[in-house]
Amino acid sequence: MHRDGGHWKSTGMGLALGWGDAQNGSVQSSELRSTLQPLPLDPWDVVLCVSGTVISCENAAVLAVLAVTPTFHAPTFLLVGSLAAADLLVGLGLILRFSSIYLVPSEALGLGTAGLLLTAFTASVCTVLAIAAERFVSLHHALTYSSVRAGGRTRLTLLLTWGASLCCGLLPALRWNCVRDPSSCGSIRPLGRHHLAALSISFLAAFAVLLQLYAQICRIARRHAQHVAAQRHLAGQAGDGAACRGTATLALTLGAFAACWLPFAALCLRGHRSSAHLLLLPAAAGSILNPLVYAFRNSELRRVLRALCCGCCSATMSFRSQTPSEV
Repeated sequence: MHRDGGHWKSTGMGLALGWGDAQNGSVQSSELRSTLQPLPLDPWDVVLCVSGTVISCENAAVLAVLAVTPTFHAPTFLLVGSLAAADLLVGLGLILRFSSIYLVPSEALGLGTAGLLLTAFTASVCTVLAIAAERFVSLHHALTYSSVRAGGRTRLTLLLTWGASLCCGLLPALRWNCVRDPSSCGSIRPLGRHHLAALSISFLAAFAVLLQLYAQICRIARRHAQHVAAQRHLAGQAGDGAACRGTATLALTLGAFAACWLPFAALCLRGHRSSAHLLLLPAAAGSILNPLVYAFRNSELRRVLRALCCGCCSATMSFRSQTPSEV
């Protein structure tokens, strides 16, 4: 047994349950131990587990509100529900990660947890991109936008998003890991350094696409606001005000995504091993912020949530219709 990166690891298991720095030296199968010594509790692992619990509760609340309110079955809210489902899986994955380290040490559970987190994070990022694309289409084709056609397009997008995410999640179980070569392991085991580098490049590409989409959205929204102001014979002040509010919303969305995922990408691209907590904590923060940015900012959704908490929500409650740009 060796102690490395704050966690005890079995030298014969090939998979370091602590997901910390890679083990030094060769792995000898003859040194299998039948009994694992207790691990010292790492406070950062506790923080991640608590974060997973908060994430799970937040996103379960969003899914409950969307499920009980017919008004929120519109195409755009399907995307919000997909994002909540992905982040809910992130929360469950963080809780399972804690269990795989301290409660039920198992190579199979470690691989399964890595696959679950990879699926959830991929689905979360892809759904954020899908929400941005839906906002762009609804604004660019505002006069001809059809909720019926949008619904079919949204369902196809979700099918492709979750299909691709599940394929990514299966990769750790399909030899896309460093179990056979511990020296190649990265910060988040069982993923190797090359695997993490590929993920970071993908996230950087996603951020570039998101930036371009929201730049186009901001341009269209400003043009629409100025057109409305001109029709009302206002001296541009109303148009500028609406454009500023839209710009602030887009800045919040982009800022939250960048603050959570750019540190992950930057640390992965550094090439050498860092603490797993430095990578997982910003990503977990993204799943905490997503419900606040995409769901709870909607006044009608907050109203239904308060009604659910009070136990006074009924199917006859009336809600005004929502437009995609309001989400």
